[in-house]
Amino acid sequence: MKQSLAALAALGLATSAQATDLVMQSIYAGTLPLLGDTGRELGERVSTLTNGELNIEFNDPGAIVASNEIWDAVSTGAVDAGWYSPGFAQGIIPAAGLFTAPPFGPDVKEYTAWWYYGGGRELWNEIGGRYDIHSVLCTILVPEASGWFRKPIEKVEDLQGLKMRIFGLGARVMQKLGVQAQSLPPADTMTALRLGTIDSAEMSFPAIDLNLELNTYADNYYFPGWHQQTSLITFIINTDVWAGLSKRDQAAIEEVCAANVALTSARGESMQLEPMATLREKGVTFHKWNDEMLDAFRGAWLEVAAEMSAEDEDFARAWKSLQDFHEKYADWADYGYLK
Repeated sequence: MKQSLAALAALGLATSAQATDLVMQSIYAGTLPLLGDTGRELGERVSTLTNGELNIEFNDPGAIVASNEIWDAVSTGAVDAGWYSPGFAQGIIPAAGLFTAPPFGPDVKEYTAWWYYGGGRELWNEIGGRYDIHSVLCTILVPEASGWFRKPIEKVEDLQGLKMRIFGLGARVMQKLGVQAQSLPPADTMTALRLGTIDSAEMSFPAIDLNLELNTYADNYYFPGWHQQTSLITFIINTDVWAGLSKRDQAAIEEVCAANVALTSARGESMQLEPMATLREKGVTFHKWNDEMLDAFRGAWLEVAAEMSAEDEDFARAWKSLQDFHEKYADWADYGYLK
């Protein structure tokens, strides 16, 4: 008489598929709320869904390769996968920043609509595919702060000569305004601040900035984060490794990541409240950029976008895609939402 698989399993006689283990390195420390811990938890949730037959080993920045080498390591297959924001590949792919955080860019609703249903996902995977990398959107972040400054910034001239860490395309904008700007991974940023090689930095939103104790380096905290109104974090994987996974395992990663996008958009909003109060208690002064400064940032960004579109075909395509989608979306947003 045939016995069920469950009965065989109970007797310890059932066989199971051989487990697949993927090695993943993160560009964010696993201790960082939202940025890092969601990447660490990705493997745990995927393992649960696949009954332990697919496991993703999370490694902190620098554990296998330097943070600025993650893209290349996944591309060559030296590392199976990465927990990564595309903008960190901007030195390799000029358009990469548009797939993480376009300055003055879309909010969470519009950005995810463009990514999933406006061609963003397909366009990025076409570009990334040339480097043998497949990407799955896996976390979305709320607006970031604009930065920490030792002295108040009231006019564009106050930025001249400032040495600042600022991510992605925002760095190009700041350079136009006289800042010695550089886009550094988080761990390198903290080292640069400690050593004094930079004297100002933007990193993230209040919960992360408090976690990293950025208030020990400066006490003027500026908003809004015009350079990162929304930011994307992706699970990246070597295309050969991805193709070698079963349809079920691919689906498990995609479904966990899709759930992450919903969860992190809500968690990101809720987790800022207490940190903002704590930072004020620690003596931090919160500032809002005046209209003159926002106009300067916006004007510099439009110059950068025009220049980069002229220099790089992929940037031009992605920028046009975002703008075309925004024009269509704006009509809906105007009628659909309260102002």
